[in-house]
Amino acid sequence: MDILKRARELQSEVVADRRYLHQHPELSFDLPETSAYVKKRLREMGYEPQDIGQCGVTALVGGKRPGKCILIRADMDALPMKEESGLPFAAACDDKAHTCGHDTHTAMLLGAAKILKEMEDEIPGTIKLMFQPSEEFGTGAEALYKAGILENPHVDAAFGVHTIAALPCGQVCYAKGPMFASCDSFNITVTGKGGHGSQPNTAIDPVNIAAHSVVNLNTILAREVAPDDFAVMTVGCIQSGTINNIIPSEALIRGTIRSYDPKVRNFMCQRMQEVAKETAATFRAEARNDWFANVPPVYTDDETMEILGEGVKAVLGTEWINDKAAPFTGTEDFGFITGILPSGFFLLGAQPEEGEAMPQHNPKIIFNEDAFPNGVTAYVAGALAWLKAQA
Repeated sequence: MDILKRARELQSEVVADRRYLHQHPELSFDLPETSAYVKKRLREMGYEPQDIGQCGVTALVGGKRPGKCILIRADMDALPMKEESGLPFAAACDDKAHTCGHDTHTAMLLGAAKILKEMEDEIPGTIKLMFQPSEEFGTGAEALYKAGILENPHVDAAFGVHTIAALPCGQVCYAKGPMFASCDSFNITVTGKGGHGSQPNTAIDPVNIAAHSVVNLNTILAREVAPDDFAVMTVGCIQSGTINNIIPSEALIRGTIRSYDPKVRNFMCQRMQEVAKETAATFRAEARNDWFANVPPVYTDDETMEILGEGVKAVLGTEWINDKAAPFTGTEDFGFITGILPSGFFLLGAQPEEGEAMPQHNPKIIFNEDAFPNGVTAYVAGALAWLKAQA
């Protein structure tokens, strides 16, 4: 089968799926309508989809010829924000929107599922489809892993695809090594002693301590992380007090740290806890660190990515390929999978024909649907190339 030609023939179906999903965004693990739609479409193609975890969906194709098993993944959840794209098929609600492109991933994997089902007898092994909830909250991939997505049958390798509106439309990008950064979210609670604003000497001011803490935390990046090691720390929120003449008893500092290197990541986490506690102790206060939604970096396996990339390149042609893509400082919870088994990852450019290409999560972002045939092809060609290489 000419995979690219067939992907182009299915463009209207993929667009229709995408637009339905785009108009009906759902969040986190609460995806009843999205997962029901995915299962309905898979059944129409001849699949027997199964629920996995909370609102996850999986299905198998192939298995008629001996071989290994590769997983191909799409995430399905939206973001809690209002869409301002002006598209005629914009979200039908004001508090949820597909501003990261997960609707495009799901639609393209459905398109790939149809092609794979049509050529099922030719598949040298098994392909497992993974439709994942809660990527935006950094918890969906881990949840499906714990629910058994990598077993029955056992998965030997995996890869995913992510559309990026800022990259040239239809370009398939990848690299060996890091593709997305880790993300560790932190809360630092500084506990002092409340008092009257006219007598600060009788209080232990957590606002003052929080200010010193933020400065000291930034010093870790400036003086303790090597210049050629990527690391970012962002304090996005400081909360304390309710009125101008009362010294509160607590202050909350909230932020994130990101890195491509697990060693740098672990060092940053350790030093932030130490600096926060010691800064608070200097002012006779206490600091408690809480960490949550810890997402590892997406790190591709060299050999796996080489096979996947060459397989897609052979079908699309070199003009559509960028095999030296720069890693993104954003986060993708597929890192839970890449940390467990040999994996790859593709970025798909979806730059709009007109207007400014907005960054991910922008309320005005628009993804160019002309990119979809290349995304569908990346799913199909990558999976088949890897299975053939193992055979």
